[in-house]
Amino acid sequence: MFNNYKNRLRFTQMLILFIALILYSCKKKEIIGEDPYAGGKQPLGVKFDDAFPDPELAAQGSEVTVLIRGLKKYEGNFKFYVNETEATVLNFTDSTARIKVPDDASTGGLSVITNEQTFFGPILKIDGKVSIDPNFSSNGATYRSEGGSRTALIFDFTTLSNNNLFVVGGFNNFDNQWSEKSPNGGIAQINNSGAYVTPGSVNFGRGANGIISSITRLSTGIYSGDYIISGAFNSYNSLRPNRSNIFNITRLNTNGTLDSMVLDVINPTPLDLTKNRDTVPSFNGGVDGFVRKSFVYGDRLYAVGSFRNYIRTYYQRSTYDTKRRDLVKMNQMVCLKINETDPADEGDLDLTFHYDPVTKQSPAAGNGNINDAIQMPDGKLILVGAFTTFNGLPANRIVRINLDGSVDQTFNPGTAADDEITSVTYNANTNKILVSGIFRNFNGSAKAGTAMLESDGSLTPTFNFGTLTGGVPNFAAQLKNGKVIVSGTFKTYNGIVRQGFMILNADGSLAAGYNNTGQFTGRIYTISETTSGSSTKVTLTGYITRFDNRTFNGILRITLRN
Repeated sequence: MFNNYKNRLRFTQMLILFIALILYSCKKKEIIGEDPYAGGKQPLGVKFDDAFPDPELAAQGSEVTVLIRGLKKYEGNFKFYVNETEATVLNFTDSTARIKVPDDASTGGLSVITNEQTFFGPILKIDGKVSIDPNFSSNGATYRSEGGSRTALIFDFTTLSNNNLFVVGGFNNFDNQWSEKSPNGGIAQINNSGAYVTPGSVNFGRGANGIISSITRLSTGIYSGDYIISGAFNSYNSLRPNRSNIFNITRLNTNGTLDSMVLDVINPTPLDLTKNRDTVPSFNGGVDGFVRKSFVYGDRLYAVGSFRNYIRTYYQRSTYDTKRRDLVKMNQMVCLKINETDPADEGDLDLTFHYDPVTKQSPAAGNGNINDAIQMPDGKLILVGAFTTFNGLPANRIVRINLDGSVDQTFNPGTAADDEITSVTYNANTNKILVSGIFRNFNGSAKAGTAMLESDGSLTPTFNFGTLTGGVPNFAAQLKNGKVIVSGTFKTYNGIVRQGFMILNADGSLAAGYNNTGQFTGRIYTISETTSGSSTKVTLTGYITRFDNRTFNGILRITLRN
């Protein structure tokens, strides 16, 4: 009886287990059977071959053959693109496609879209009137640190009588010439082909211990041939910045060395005869902040930036180790004396500029940053930035300054920019000013970040800047022939793909044949042009990491064919 009960219990347990296994098996089968990719798009079998297009370099409007498989079964249901600009497909097989290059195409990747899927192919280079100058070759400017090396900014350059260039910026390694004992501290010399010029007759030593933003060659006066540099640095070719007595502005000799002099100083320890005299910069004057731009006009140096005080070392009460300073509050602008007959006056503050003798300091200047500046032929300064007032007067991001530092109220841009201006340039040949930034309107007129002005500040009515998508312009400059170079972060201009760089006609329309280059990344700060025969060479410097889909480090030269 008991055995029968145990047998029935065992049977019941086995039956329950069996039913549970069946149910679990069914459930498991149901879960496993679900398609984890349900709803995903099926492979379409479209694929570009690795081969380059034929030809690899094609003109706008020409025909190109591309090796691509799998298009035939999608006839009438696909689109072909050259750098995101739709191309006409003339004919195709299951292994090739022959396309007509769009008239507005620029260098970039080929692609096909079908059934809401995109397939990417090789790059097609577009032939046009703009090309990278193959005769200018430089590894450019980088900043080297323990974390590695990165592209650095080139702010400015000046051309020498032998056509070599002095380039300045925020780098410590130019053309891979860095060494621990002799870094390229913000300044380097290159020849007209872009090659680094090793120290010889010109030797910068260690250069500056910071950023050099401006360099100007003195062409007149007793220091003719010397150079004024400015930026954010407190020593030059020195291992001891604490006693260098430089405050973001100084003068270099013609050979690139620091212009210095030897002075008697107070020696609190007379037994140490080495501290009776000190070698100091001959140019005794500077400021306590970043100098964005400096200009020379006559026998005066004008500097603008983010500083608050003028500084001069009072050597008569200084020792070898401890220097006494004179400070005068000077907001954002200062004028210093150069080419003085008495060397003791070099770098002294010019009290006829931006200075109130009653308060013994400068007026308020701008209520926001100064981002950029130019000097006009008459010596007046045009400043742009984030300010809305200057010296207490309305000034919406742009102002012109008289030679005494006052606001020039004959310069009339109307209501000017409704947001920040980041760049300003001037072309003496055309007498036009170009401003760029994040503003949307200028003097009540729709301007998508770029406007052309007359010398009196009014808008040039014949220049109509179009619409941008994907970003903003950050630089614009007019060439001698009237064409306008614009760079920025934008993706299209008037609906046409232009990836960060374009060349416009003087009326703001895209210049035919001059927009063949591909992707640009970075920002231009300075350009210089030379014309030879039927072509123009334009040197571009700034924070440039990519141009026409090639990598660069702050500098390149392009050729523009007429």
